[in-house]
Amino acid sequence: MSLPRLLPLLVSVCAASSLAAPAVIFDMGGKFDKSFNESAYRGVERWKAETKQNYLEFEISNETQRVQALRRMAERGASPIISIGFAQASALEQVAKQFPKTQFAIIDGSVNLPNVASINFKEGEGSYLAGALAAMKSKSGKLGFVGGMDIPLIRKFQCGYEAGVKAVNPKAELFANMTGTTATAWNDPTRGGELAKAQFAKGVDVVFAAAGNTGSGVYSAAKDAGKLAIGVDSNQNHLQPGTMLTSMVKRVDVAVYGVLKNFKPGPQQLGLKEEGVGLAIDEHNDKLVPQDLRKRLDGLRADIVAGKVKVPDYMVNPADCAKK
Repeated sequence: MSLPRLLPLLVSVCAASSLAAPAVIFDMGGKFDKSFNESAYRGVERWKAETKQNYLEFEISNETQRVQALRRMAERGASPIISIGFAQASALEQVAKQFPKTQFAIIDGSVNLPNVASINFKEGEGSYLAGALAAMKSKSGKLGFVGGMDIPLIRKFQCGYEAGVKAVNPKAELFANMTGTTATAWNDPTRGGELAKAQFAKGVDVVFAAAGNTGSGVYSAAKDAGKLAIGVDSNQNHLQPGTMLTSMVKRVDVAVYGVLKNFKPGPQQLGLKEEGVGLAIDEHNDKLVPQDLRKRLDGLRADIVAGKVKVPDYMVNPADCAKK
């Protein structure tokens, strides 16, 4: 079925009328990817539950769909239209210029137009805490990282994570692998599992995955090997309870909800201070993170917020990032 025929069918599921309804364009991996897209879904569902209003939605399954999906939403009168993921930036810029009176937003990307809100996160800050906790829990002193698509954003996660590890254990050994260089790297659990197993074979006992649905393969491999894993974006502690040390949550849900409640054009940055990132502690990992470690993490968090600890940012200066 072609996109022109498919799109109206999908949007009708969440909206009886498109008049003045907001819209969300989920990117590759689907809205139930247990990670980035799903966090966005929770944000828009929270808005829907509170306001009793409907919204339009579309899930990108092919990179060529982005411009057409955004344009169709704008033509239907949707506003604001929220694009989930950096990969939609060029498509959104093109369509936002064509519809200057429509409000647009992009999560995890930047578009410099007067009708666009660009919301980004300080992933390095949350990843720093994840790395610190990993080093606190590691018995081997060997820590791993599995990224999805090899892009600067994922290097940003890696950079913060490695800095946190080194802050706790300067002698720690770090192993990192990226899944691939195309969008399929976000949805390859088999490859994720293989990369994790290879790291475990080198002595790694805690691995952090920033890889979308590919991470599910990493978590399964950690469970099978009796190792610890760290989730990303959404709280993924429940996926493999007992071996999920924590999840570095990136509050995409907060960003989406905020856009829908109070649209503000221009750039925004959400970090630890804004509660845009952080570590998830719940019933699934409560026993893995004792109170003494939590106090140490709280101290690190306070120091980062106060500016006493400077977290390196790969986007600003890759040379500042920790070396293996």
